[in-house]
Amino acid sequence: MKKNLYLIVALLVSFQTFSQQTPAPKQTEPVTILGAIAHLGNGKVIKNSFIQFENGILTVVDDASLTKKPIKGKVIKATGKHIYPGFITMNSTLGLVEIDAVKATIDEREIGAFNPNIRSIIAYNPESKVTETVRANGVLIGQITPRGGRVSGTSSVVQFDAWNYEDALIKEDDGIHLNWPATFYTSGWWANGTSLKENKNYNKQVQEIEYFFDSSKFPPVNAINLKQKALQGLYNGTKILYVHANNETEITDAISFKNKNKIKKMVIIGAYEAIKVADLLKKNNIAVVLKRIHSLPNTDDEDIKLPFKLAKKLDDAGILVALDTAGDMERMNTRNLPFNAGTAVAYGLDYEKAVAMLTGNPAKIMELDTRLGTLEVGKDATLIISTGDALDMRGNNIETAFIQGREINLDTHQKQLYRKFRKKYELER
Repeated sequence: MKKNLYLIVALLVSFQTFSQQTPAPKQTEPVTILGAIAHLGNGKVIKNSFIQFENGILTVVDDASLTKKPIKGKVIKATGKHIYPGFITMNSTLGLVEIDAVKATIDEREIGAFNPNIRSIIAYNPESKVTETVRANGVLIGQITPRGGRVSGTSSVVQFDAWNYEDALIKEDDGIHLNWPATFYTSGWWANGTSLKENKNYNKQVQEIEYFFDSSKFPPVNAINLKQKALQGLYNGTKILYVHANNETEITDAISFKNKNKIKKMVIIGAYEAIKVADLLKKNNIAVVLKRIHSLPNTDDEDIKLPFKLAKKLDDAGILVALDTAGDMERMNTRNLPFNAGTAVAYGLDYEKAVAMLTGNPAKIMELDTRLGTLEVGKDATLIISTGDALDMRGNNIETAFIQGREINLDTHQKQLYRKFRKKYELER
């Protein structure tokens, strides 16, 4: 009994030590930020800003040298520092998997091929330790997205400082995710662009999608079919269809599928060859969420730097673009989201447009731009203050962050270890 008691106490101490920080309380007094370089998220910059918010809402966004608004409440002097809207990660599995090698912590997919009724928000864990690391780099909002199957399920949008998934919710069940069949594929992790094989079942797989969606248009009168019910929002415009597709043919066929089935809204995720069909995307008013920029080209005969250039190419073509970090170690890599945008800047993308791809653009794509994504009066006070350029890993030093006006804790386990061992070696000098 005594041994068991000691074990229980040890586990409780361990949980207390490594659990996520307590979510911040509601804003109780006005906050005024003075003198920072404000990147508004809509392409505009205020070099000497005066930003104020109350009750979680931005009330003043102005030039400090021109405004006549009085200073209120807590004052943060931020001269020479940078302010951004909180960065938004789309197509993310944060909170659905904690440790890849521990099966009990993995809840990102459901069995079966067609699962539009599966809701990722039910599995979302706001206590994830990984979330702390992404907040420290300025990522404060995420679209939590299921994986697997042909229709993975339904995503929801959350903020990353909450007691439970209900508190975290910003937009529930925003869209359904369809994994379009690949025209070509590689087998095995060792495969590369030279071993592409044609998918001979492509047409059959597309027909299966069409049959499934056809059957959903007329739900049975005397019974509730949850899968059919979940798809209705695609036809009345309350949900967005997110199609995961990369190849030119795949994207073209997906757009034809949208038009044939009179689906109101569609977004392409991945979009590696989207530039080849840019005119078609623009004509159909379809935005893209570009695959991780920090990647190698898909084939050996492409420019090695092509992934770095795609964001600019698509922006130049007039396409609305957001960025994601999906792929290998995607949850841990979410902290690198701002640096993906920084790489696009290094390869020609305008800096403020890169900021918009992390803020204003994803908010527009998810139809949250009346509330999020830019520093504008009337929107949520969800923002970060960095001592340097937040898109550069050398300058990204987020010293203060607010979610809906609440100043959140930016400490992480990694920072704790840094302080611990720095103190150790200082004592040994």
